[in-house]
Amino acid sequence: MEPGEPREPRELGPGAETAAAPHWEEAKTFYDNLAPQKKPKSPKPQNAVTIAVSSRALFRMDEEQRIYTEQGVEEYVRYQLEHENEPFSPGPAFPFVKALEAVNRRLRELYPESEDLFDIVLVTNNHAQVGVRLINSINHYDLFIERFCMTGGNSPICYLKAYHTNLYLSADAEKVQEAIDEGIAAATIFSPSRDVAVSQSQLRVAFDGDAVLFSDESERIVKAHGLDRFFEHEKAHENKPLAQGPLKGFLEALGRLQKKFYSKGLRLECPIRTYLVTARSAASSGARALKTLRSWGLETDEALFLAGAPKGPLLEKIRPHIFFDDQMFHVAGAQEMGTVAAHVPYGVAQTSRRTSPTKQAPPAQ
Repeated sequence: MEPGEPREPRELGPGAETAAAPHWEEAKTFYDNLAPQKKPKSPKPQNAVTIAVSSRALFRMDEEQRIYTEQGVEEYVRYQLEHENEPFSPGPAFPFVKALEAVNRRLRELYPESEDLFDIVLVTNNHAQVGVRLINSINHYDLFIERFCMTGGNSPICYLKAYHTNLYLSADAEKVQEAIDEGIAAATIFSPSRDVAVSQSQLRVAFDGDAVLFSDESERIVKAHGLDRFFEHEKAHENKPLAQGPLKGFLEALGRLQKKFYSKGLRLECPIRTYLVTARSAASSGARALKTLRSWGLETDEALFLAGAPKGPLLEKIRPHIFFDDQMFHVAGAQEMGTVAAHVPYGVAQTSRRTSPTKQAPPAQ
């Protein structure tokens, strides 16, 4: 054969093609498994339900907080850099974030092109060089958090509206109050006193009513005139909807995502479940709460009217990923029973709780 002359094709024996096919398929599978798995795209902020979470809400940073308080910011930064390959332990918001991601997976299965998803933003006033440890921790736990806001010691609150934030969770009560004052749904999150297993497949969110979903109108009546006058007031105004509270918009966003499952015939298998857990009594003041939700086109899957009884034992049965209340008394009771509770600093119950500012560590926002 002359150089450059095309080679005659070699004839294959009977069955050779079919024998070679399995080997090719095996090789293709092998190399596909070696290829990096592509993560889904982050939704555009204006299309998503955006949850902003501070670093100290998502992770436990007690030792870092102690170093900052006792030794100052330079030693704090040095410690973070020296330990940047050590992942943080999960904090109080960690199970909530994992549940959000579980809902997203279901939504992507049903609506592959939709951006109507939860979008999680890590918000921290850490310096950028400390961010490497946060990134390493997020990758270690395989969390899908692509958006970061690291403000280098400045308050991150001014950025929350730019991120179209639907809910801000933080361990820093002052930052939360600042967000509430700016009209942003926010709560200070607390770790429970003991660990309780929560659902891995269904996001469960429990809300107090007054000064959380609703305004503090009724609480003002109680504080000024007592319970008897409150019952009279609620009966007289039963058909007048209460004004909205700071977390009404978040419940609305959850309801919008729930309806995407309902429209596929999955109401009973919906991976989002909401609860109203209120100290109101059903007979004397419950109707106004339910009629208010109805007037907004909203509902909760369950409504528990406790008539002043402790909320902790009921929450222990529900096992929500997070419970929102405006009164620290109820937050503490939930903590004792193993519930991740979040304080919403809104309304007349907060008047006596305003205190002078205290020094906070960079990750505590």
